[in-house]
Amino acid sequence: MKMTDKMKQIVHHTKVTLIMALFTGWSLAGMAQGPPPPPGGGHGQETNQPANGGGAPIGGGIALLLGMGAAWGGRKAYRASRCKEQQ
Repeated sequence: MKMTDKMKQIVHHTKVTLIMALFTGWSLAGMAQGPPPPPGGGHGQETNQPANGGGAPIGGGIALLLGMGAAWGGRKAYRASRCKEQQ
């Protein structure tokens, strides 16, 4: 028996609907879990960390990000000027 275009369309819509329902169910099941237990006393802190980040160093990461962005922009500008000269 040969599938017509209408049958193929129905099968496709059924598959998409089933996949969407499964992903929705999985995401709802993930949100239904309770919160994690509080940390134990042996993690090196007597109290909770302050809300301002707890002293995590980010200075080196920002410098690296800015340097890589400048290098990428310079490369794009160089290639654009080189391409313009060839025309």
